[in-house]
Amino acid sequence: MNPGEDTPHEGTVGTEPGPIASLFRSLANLFATLVAIAHTRLELLTTELQQEMHRVAEIMVWTFIALLAGGIGLFLAALVIVFVFWDTHRLLASIVVTSSFFVIAVVAVLVLRAKVKGRPRLLEGTLTELATDVSNLRAAARPRRHE
Repeated sequence: MNPGEDTPHEGTVGTEPGPIASLFRSLANLFATLVAIAHTRLELLTTELQQEMHRVAEIMVWTFIALLAGGIGLFLAALVIVFVFWDTHRLLASIVVTSSFFVIAVVAVLVLRAKVKGRPRLLEGTLTELATDVSNLRAAARPRRHE
């Protein structure tokens, strides 16, 4: 009892926190942990999105350069072939050049299809980490048997 108080505080034993205070502290710690996990995963997500954007932009730039240079080169080569055979086999030269362009186009479509199918899944690292977090949280939430 403190001087000036008439009755002692009921339910207080020293400076030990009660069960409700411990529960709230545990919930606050759990919430802080969940926020930290979410923050880390959000940083990973933004990093992966930035990497994907840079990768796509780089692929688009190099695709444009390759198509432009290849197209000009093929057009000039086709003209040279047709001009070389102008007097003797101009029709055959034109058919061979045109067929070559179609073969190149078919090969390019097949390569492009393989690249699109073989690309890594978007946000694969983030999804893997979230799955790990879920399994860890489920394992921690399971009641443990005391033997």
